[in-house]
Amino acid sequence: MGRGRQKAKATKQARDMKYFSPATDYSALQRELTGPGSRASTRRTEPLEPVEPDYSEYADKYADEFDDDGEESGSRRTG
Repeated sequence: MGRGRQKAKATKQARDMKYFSPATDYSALQRELTGPGSRASTRRTEPLEPVEPDYSEYADKYADEFDDDGEESGSRRTG
């Protein structure tokens, strides 16, 4: 097959795939996305934003080593 016919065939196949719209089974898609053993729920149980960890114990632990601006208090550079 010549290059022109080959390119025309590839273009036709690409166009067919681009505009092909099969019937979508949304219930099967939902089952696939929820995974095995889990039930689909319309109610959202997890929070919308991630919960930030509590860093207060670290802040207390290292409070005497750092100034308020984040620099170490013992190793200041001059110059």
